[in-house]
Amino acid sequence: MTTLPPVIRNKHGGPARLGSLRSQLLRWLLVPLLLLTCLNAVSVYFNAIDAADLAYDRSLLASTRALAERVAIKDGKVVADVPYVALDSFETDTLGRIFYKVSGLDGELVSGYDDLPPVPANVPRSEAYPALVRFYHADYNGEPVRIAALLQPVYDDSMRGIALIQVGETLNARQALSRKILAETLAWQAAFLLATGTLIWFAVRLVLRPLMRLKHEVETRAVSDLSDVDEALVHREVRPLVAAMNHTMTRLQNLIASQRRFIADASHQLRTPLTILKTQAQLALRENDVAAMREIVSSISVTTDSAIHLANRLLTLARIEHGSEVAAMGPVSLNEIVQQVGLELALAAVNKNIDLSLEAPDSKAIIFGHGLMLHELVSNLLDNAIRYTPQGGRVSMRLEVLDEGRGTLFEVIDSGLGVPEHERDKIFTPFYRVQAAMETNPVGTGLGLAIVHDIVALHGAGITLHDGPGGQGLRVSILFPSYGPEAQ
Repeated sequence: MTTLPPVIRNKHGGPARLGSLRSQLLRWLLVPLLLLTCLNAVSVYFNAIDAADLAYDRSLLASTRALAERVAIKDGKVVADVPYVALDSFETDTLGRIFYKVSGLDGELVSGYDDLPPVPANVPRSEAYPALVRFYHADYNGEPVRIAALLQPVYDDSMRGIALIQVGETLNARQALSRKILAETLAWQAAFLLATGTLIWFAVRLVLRPLMRLKHEVETRAVSDLSDVDEALVHREVRPLVAAMNHTMTRLQNLIASQRRFIADASHQLRTPLTILKTQAQLALRENDVAAMREIVSSISVTTDSAIHLANRLLTLARIEHGSEVAAMGPVSLNEIVQQVGLELALAAVNKNIDLSLEAPDSKAIIFGHGLMLHELVSNLLDNAIRYTPQGGRVSMRLEVLDEGRGTLFEVIDSGLGVPEHERDKIFTPFYRVQAAMETNPVGTGLGLAIVHDIVALHGAGITLHDGPGGQGLRVSILFPSYGPEAQ
């Protein structure tokens, strides 16, 4: 099962406004891109600096080796044959200065700058070159310098040892190259970011264009146009949303069609009692005899009661179809509702000498539902059973909590007229009445079982019709879903 992310709420508890999809896409694409570009620029810069340092160190080592080739032992002493031209090239450079120092076998100065900083004790030998060379930074005459220290073996027939050749270079050239590398890196990264951001902006605009077309089509539709939206207008990922919209359109079409049928049927059904009322009122106006007028007024009262009963049932049916009662649903005791309805209609059963009984468990049958709607359901079923059961018949109500969380069963069983099997699917249609019922109760509305059917659907229950005991009468069975721990 797919788990949906939680809905973001504002400070008032309602869902937060998400804002523009284009803006969010651009932010989520450009901000990480900017951060990655900055990290890449830093990485490129330091890699370039390392490469430049390696190149300058190689050049510094080459100068050190060139100087080492001029170091030898002569007359038992270490000497450095450095011509004036070589000295001049060591002392000055286009961007900085170069210093050198040659130390003998015992550390004595052979040539160069005596005060050049010595090699620190903790400087390791460089592994980048096949030579005994160490590189280190130091300050010389107030300037930072980079120094290469090379151990050069020297020997002749009389002696041998290790001379130390140091060549230092000021960092002016390196710093100038670093600034150049930094400027070029920033320029290239800025150009890359600008080009990529522009491409992303156009790409987001292009990708969102189908949504804009969908928006335009929905906005420009006629109010009465509830036809499906073509899913091919949008990308595959958005098609479930369009499918949900189409499903909602279909539900709206069905709801509107149902409401139109309901209004047409209701107006037709209300027209009859209103016409009768008008006729009775005109007769009462023409009548001068008080007794006859009283009889007509009595008929008007009966017709008015019938019209009120019809209007109330129509309103109940409309309220259920709109689902306005769902929010008020909760745990209710079906035992109490059935017992209350039985007491309310007991007098009607007594007047027809009908044996009315109730079979219910001692424990409460708790279901999840709407109390008033369930009262209406039981009242309609029991009223129909009493109304269409002849004098001296039997009507029973049965309530059972089934085992293993299978639900709660409620049944109304009578010994009345029954319903032919081929008409059992039709009697839940508003205003439909079987022929036998019309003959027994001509003033019926044909809405009772339609209301029962909709209340059953509202509670997620199921309703079935069967013959009564011995094939006589009708047994109406309603199975409500379990509520509580047994439903888990």
